[in-house]
Amino acid sequence: MKTRVHIVHPSFLNPANPISVNLIGAGGTGSQMLTALAKINAALGAFGHAGLQVTVFDDDTVERPNLARQLFTEFEIGMNKAVVLINRYNCFFGTNWKAVPERFESFCSEDNNRSAKLTISCVDTLSARIAIEKTIALQAIKANHRDSCLYLMDFGNSKDSGQVVLSTIGKIKQAESKKNTTVDSLPSLTTEYAELLASSEQGDDTPSCSLAEALDKQELFINPVLANIGASLLWTMFRDGIIQYRGFFLNLGDFRTQPIVV
Repeated sequence: MKTRVHIVHPSFLNPANPISVNLIGAGGTGSQMLTALAKINAALGAFGHAGLQVTVFDDDTVERPNLARQLFTEFEIGMNKAVVLINRYNCFFGTNWKAVPERFESFCSEDNNRSAKLTISCVDTLSARIAIEKTIALQAIKANHRDSCLYLMDFGNSKDSGQVVLSTIGKIKQAESKKNTTVDSLPSLTTEYAELLASSEQGDDTPSCSLAEALDKQELFINPVLANIGASLLWTMFRDGIIQYRGFFLNLGDFRTQPIVV
């Protein structure tokens, strides 16, 4: 049998301009993913690639329970997460990335189109994921060719497990292949795993009052592990232009990773 693969949109491989990326959420996973995006951007530049232009959306502020688990210091408590991170990374990497201290679905409207070729979602709830997908669908209709919405990568986790799922916004035209079976459409997380998401939200969602309480609800390294493996999938898209897997399920309790095939 032929291997099922997805051929990445050609604009990811040799773009004339930096690829637009919207990162939604700058907390446990989002802050780690921003680090990975900065590394990918620097590595792409070494190959003559135009790199990435990232915008981070988050209306939340840094609180004491965020320290250690997320990439913030005590001196940044009370400051907006997106603004803190973008200022830091722009200084360190010399980028000109942007921060929007608002919710993505609230900021994007008919009069304020912020389409991006790649959207990375690092949010906590099913309702937020559904709102993001609806917003992206509306943005895709109005987007110009340069920043047309192509892919959504969704990150989610519980205490010691999580998942990353890559989906397409509509269909991506595939080249003919005699060796593989090409797949032009990848379903979203909310479409394929709605029941799983709903059941995962039935636990205690009471805000933590201390770092110790926060660590009792989520393992210390679940977020960076998810971010790094997810970033590896993204790197494969840029470097190889073809993927056989579109995500994975992770269980840090017994150190297992289960890939999701195309």
